[in-house]
Amino acid sequence: MPDFHICPTTNEDQEWVARLITDHWGDDLMVAHGETFIISQLPGFAAFEGDEPVGLVTYNITGGECEITSLDSLREGKGIGSALIEAVKSTAHEAGCKRLFLITTNDNIEALRFYQRRGFVLAALRPRAVEKARIIKPQIPLIGNHGIPIRDEIELEIALENPE
Repeated sequence: MPDFHICPTTNEDQEWVARLITDHWGDDLMVAHGETFIISQLPGFAAFEGDEPVGLVTYNITGGECEITSLDSLREGKGIGSALIEAVKSTAHEAGCKRLFLITTNDNIEALRFYQRRGFVLAALRPRAVEKARIIKPQIPLIGNHGIPIRDEIELEIALENPE
């Protein structure tokens, strides 16, 4: 039995969600595939140990597709990230979405490993997309994980069964 529980985020959570996202991503503003999101204003799920938030996922459903816009686990190795993905996957399935997808950057080797181990497959590569994103969000660093220049967006997806 996990030491955490998952519940949907509410409007009352926006303040701590914005703080968490800003602490982990530098800003509550996220730019991906040419779109801009205010993460704290999106639906999501939070993982809690007691009253303490230990994980967060946000998502956006449009056009029969569900995009994971952020995923943060503050206690790695406990299954929090996997449980949060499953919560979004279930919601997307119930909404009739045909696929669940997300964007990461070329430097995020840990995310590429994490998502592929959970059934996601590489769906698209957008060379130099981060250069365009920096026009909107200039605080995106030039150098990322492992000293790798951040340049490209990588899209991963998982097909959702047709709900019937």
